[in-house]
Amino acid sequence: MTVQPALHQDLADELWEADRSAKPIAPLTDRHDGLDIEDAYAIQSINIERRVAAGQKVIGRKVGLTSKPMQELLGVNEPDFGVLTDEMFVEDGDLIALSRLNQPRVEAELAFVMERDLAGPGVTTAGALAAIAGALPAVEIVDSRVADWKIKLVDTVADNASSGLLVLGGRMRKVEDLDLRLLGVVVSRNGEMLDTGAGAAALGNPARCVAWLANKLGSLGSGLKAGDVVLPGAVHKMVPVNPGDVFRAEFAHLGAVTVRFSKAVTSDEGK
Repeated sequence: MTVQPALHQDLADELWEADRSAKPIAPLTDRHDGLDIEDAYAIQSINIERRVAAGQKVIGRKVGLTSKPMQELLGVNEPDFGVLTDEMFVEDGDLIALSRLNQPRVEAELAFVMERDLAGPGVTTAGALAAIAGALPAVEIVDSRVADWKIKLVDTVADNASSGLLVLGGRMRKVEDLDLRLLGVVVSRNGEMLDTGAGAAALGNPARCVAWLANKLGSLGSGLKAGDVVLPGAVHKMVPVNPGDVFRAEFAHLGAVTVRFSKAVTSDEGK
């Protein structure tokens, strides 16, 4: 089945409005059987271009579906990616208004900052490591414009890989000083420990996720740029957010990052 560009635009419009109104929509795949991964990235690109036209700046990428359990859940055998813009970044410890989000969930993960441009084909894990300036502690607030998180691969990719917001910690360390596979994190909510994880949960090594991304972008005629932030994927189960929650992710060797949410969704918070 060939999907017409007009449908790409219509579905991008639906996702855009869902994001702005905080009213999720029915899964795209429930309504359009013929959508494939190329369609999904085309829909994603329409809304990224719309963000850029509105004055946002692309400053990185996120890699999703880097753990085997998530791949098995969605029936896929490779990751996906989304685009990060400057509007998605929140300072460590700042209060996040729940009205900005639809169905937020929290994931602790590393964030890499690129030291130089990187694009495939042929990028290896070692090549990715050589191109990374350093690693920061981070918490990604993933979000879905698809009702009840009832997503398949096409749904999440079209929805910019379920991107929401991102909080970075303030301490960056060079990757050569770290064993990324063994680098652990403890995640707590309101002072109570929730989960732990380690870098190996992301394709065995978070740097391998960067290599995958560089090769994928290269196949699309693009690539990573010096200064880009790259999220290589979560290392634990994503956690739903309740009003007033305070999350803290404490990383070995990197320090902690804190995420706070408003106590209620109020009309004066604005989106």
